[in-house]
Amino acid sequence: MPFAAHCLSGRTAIVTGSTQGIGLGIAQALANAGAQVVISSEDAQAVASTIAALGDAGHKVHGIACDVTDGDALAALVGETVTRFGGLDILVCNAGITGEAGSWALDDFDRVIAVNLRSIVALTTLAIPHIAAAGGGSVILMSSLSALRGNGAINAYALAKAGVAQLARNLAVQWGPDNVRVNALAPGLIATPLSEPLMADGDFMARRMQMTPLRRVGTVADVASASVFLASPASSFITGQQIAIDGGTSITDGS
Repeated sequence: MPFAAHCLSGRTAIVTGSTQGIGLGIAQALANAGAQVVISSEDAQAVASTIAALGDAGHKVHGIACDVTDGDALAALVGETVTRFGGLDILVCNAGITGEAGSWALDDFDRVIAVNLRSIVALTTLAIPHIAAAGGGSVILMSSLSALRGNGAINAYALAKAGVAQLARNLAVQWGPDNVRVNALAPGLIATPLSEPLMADGDFMARRMQMTPLRRVGTVADVASASVFLASPASSFITGQQIAIDGGTSITDGS
């Protein structure tokens, strides 16, 4: 981790979808950098096991089960965090679902938009005033490489993630005068359990690696390190940006 271990000391962070994969990696990285981290997922048992593991590692963590599509649960997530830790400095909106591949079925579309975009609008509306009241801080929204290009397989997901990037820009303009920075991360292919089927597909991987200048799959640590950067004073003059963490996939034609 290219940051001092104490660079987020005294800061409080909420990370949604943080019991596995990228969200867990981000939570661990923020904790390693000194933040006190609220772990959140709709799975209460997974939240409990995650905070136990992080607590055993010496980190200051708290767990709050939360379905991000439930407005009351989101209000409780923010309220309990502020009550327990006295404020909020960092928000990472990571929870998301992919939806049905290739589908424009409206029920699936509504579900994907509700989890991946509407919930972020609702959570940032609740959380950012507290971040501003604390003197400012950082909001990190999880977008995707799919938001930067056309995609015939994960239609609603890509559309929602493009909306997340625009939300980051809008919120950055709205809250910048209060010293709240809002940015989006756009991971490409990252090695997680969810991406294992793609990584097991030889034809897909051959095409993807040809399209990726760094010729490798990203790691959770790649995304987590970028999150610590955006949460820390090292990025104090960066806001309203969508940063691709994709090994260059988005900037090449594959030649």
